[in-house]
Amino acid sequence: MDHGAWLTTSLIYLAAAVIAVPLARALGLGSIIGYLGAGIAIGPWGLAFVTDAQMILSVAEFGVVLMLFLVGLELEPRRLWSMRRPIFGWGTAQMGLCAGSMALVGVAFGVSWQIALAASLGLAMSSTAIGLAVLNERRAMPSNAGQGVLSIALFQDVAAIPILALLPLLATQATQDSGGGWLGAAKAVAVIAALLLGGRLLLRPALRWIAGSKTPEIFTAASLLLVVATAALMHAVGLSMALGAFLAGVLLAESEYRRELETDLEPFKGLLLGLFFIAVGMSIDFAVVFAQPLLVAAIVLGFLVVKAIVMLVIARFMPIPLAERSVFVILLAQGGEFGFVVFQAAQQASVIDAPTQSLLVAAVAVSMLLSPLALVIADKWLAPRLSRRVAPQVAEIDAAQSEQVIIAGFGRYGQIVGRLLL
Repeated sequence: MDHGAWLTTSLIYLAAAVIAVPLARALGLGSIIGYLGAGIAIGPWGLAFVTDAQMILSVAEFGVVLMLFLVGLELEPRRLWSMRRPIFGWGTAQMGLCAGSMALVGVAFGVSWQIALAASLGLAMSSTAIGLAVLNERRAMPSNAGQGVLSIALFQDVAAIPILALLPLLATQATQDSGGGWLGAAKAVAVIAALLLGGRLLLRPALRWIAGSKTPEIFTAASLLLVVATAALMHAVGLSMALGAFLAGVLLAESEYRRELETDLEPFKGLLLGLFFIAVGMSIDFAVVFAQPLLVAAIVLGFLVVKAIVMLVIARFMPIPLAERSVFVILLAQGGEFGFVVFQAAQQASVIDAPTQSLLVAAVAVSMLLSPLALVIADKWLAPRLSRRVAPQVAEIDAAQSEQVIIAGFGRYGQIVGRLLL
């Protein structure tokens, strides 16, 4: 084993993160921009310290898997069941309206309907990693906007199954195995059912037995094994690894080991998620951007505007306060990492060609880079104005009051209240 190469690569990633993230936070830009900037700086189009971004991206995707597992731990099955309408209702509306609108725009500009539909399905996806990371950083997951983003992100992971099954049917050249996509979808549904049924019967007794060994590092290893095994099972049937980890987390949300699992996995999640954002920054193909800058800009601006308009319309019907709508719209208007998978599958199915795939991947990556910047702008300029607009008006009491006031308890705070009233 070449220990020197491994140590050098680790040194580059850690040094880039340690320098870029605190600098970005000091400038008020947020940690995600710091990670993305670090990836651009050390990637092929920066200092070229690292050139194989795709290999790092495939490893770093496990950070997204861990994040969804921890999110699932916060959602008890009853609460998830209560979210079924937002997930399938608003999720269907988001995917249908966004993909349909963008496909119509593409056809209007002379693109064939097969290419327009395949591209719009990939562009309709939003970044689960950036969306949930921003919500966690802002402690906004319990808010209405946070629950809305989570619901739609979960539906997008579920929608990946029929989307990947549909792509071979859009191919201009008929293939002999066009039914394989639907067979894969049936396998995916069977695996989810097996996970939900078997998980409740096996996971908790297994963790109880492992915890009985009273060896903390083995319990940590078991926690990682649980997530890795679930992700591998989902990947084997062509399903989102993050969705499988989320379901495993939900199954353990009522477990007595919930907090211990969170404590063990949180450090791994943070490091791998940061590595994921660095890999996304490295994977931006600036050759495509520089070769056709106006076309890339038009694609990015076009799908961001279409998705933002759709999300604004949806937000008006959802219980999202006006002050939270900007975060909701920005987090769902951007492209997502699963779009990369959709475009790759579309190219393999001969629906789109390689140059078109590179163009779409570059547009999604640029939108993921712009999303945190848009949040910073919204926080500085839009949020204060919306807050003043929706701030409640408190009526002052001019007349003298004669009613008695009862102070229940006269400790430190009770004495302060008494002095103010006096």
